[in-house]
Amino acid sequence: MLTAEQKQFFADNGYVVVRGLLTPTEAALYRQESHDLAHRLSAVREIDATWGSADAAAMGKKTQLLHCHDVHLQSAAFSRLLVNDRLTGVAADLIGPNVQLHHSKMFIKPPEKGSPFPMHQDAPFFPHENHSMIAAVLHFDDAGLEKGCLRVVPGSHKRGLMPHLPEGSWHLPTDEYPVSEAMPLEAKAGDAVFFSYLTIHGSGLNESSEARTTLLVQMRDPEDAPSYRTHESPGQGMMLRGIDPTCATRPALDRTPGGDGTFDAPNGASMAPVSMAGAMAGAMAGKM
Repeated sequence: MLTAEQKQFFADNGYVVVRGLLTPTEAALYRQESHDLAHRLSAVREIDATWGSADAAAMGKKTQLLHCHDVHLQSAAFSRLLVNDRLTGVAADLIGPNVQLHHSKMFIKPPEKGSPFPMHQDAPFFPHENHSMIAAVLHFDDAGLEKGCLRVVPGSHKRGLMPHLPEGSWHLPTDEYPVSEAMPLEAKAGDAVFFSYLTIHGSGLNESSEARTTLLVQMRDPEDAPSYRTHESPGQGMMLRGIDPTCATRPALDRTPGGDGTFDAPNGASMAPVSMAGAMAGAMAGKM
């Protein structure tokens, strides 16, 4: 699915953009499915998932983020999408032939008030021993700067698991890692961004007149053990491609998480934080 150059780009930068993974027609259908789901859920429960730590990036503006965890439990259309050969083929190119679901999330940033995400790694939420976890963000409509597109710090996955602030959901210090200084990844409907769960990323406020609609799929190698039991959900462990060589017998390790989202690293590995400027300079030199 991926070229040798795309695989090397991912290895160097911690992310890769795959243009046109879905056709415009497919993206439009999944967009409608997402908004229909949000409408159904809103009638029975609160689905705003705005982080408490988003205030700084929103500059005091009241924002909203419509959200559904594990959409494959809500709609068969999303179940079919999770095993789409184009999606799982790219994932297999990045983590190996066996691709296991960790979870899925739908996000809708409403027009003019779609909540931002402060810069963070996904790893503190559900750390794994071999760091095979990747995310795929599937875009169901266009996502430019004005819509608060995904932003990354290229090469930051090489820094390992970094200490995070716990207040308002795990995030990096906003003064050291402002969203505005990260690299924007503008996308068209149907595009997908794959990135390591160690890659620092976030997104800005949707100030446009249109919603921004995405699906995030977190996937891992089934032989990669969780560092401790956390973030478990129904459907987790579903094989999207290949097989589970452990026959679903791989236990989570008995570790205790720290208050900053980290834990004792194997072999005394350093987990010292690095500034946005330092990470960007080190990762982008001669590359982008």
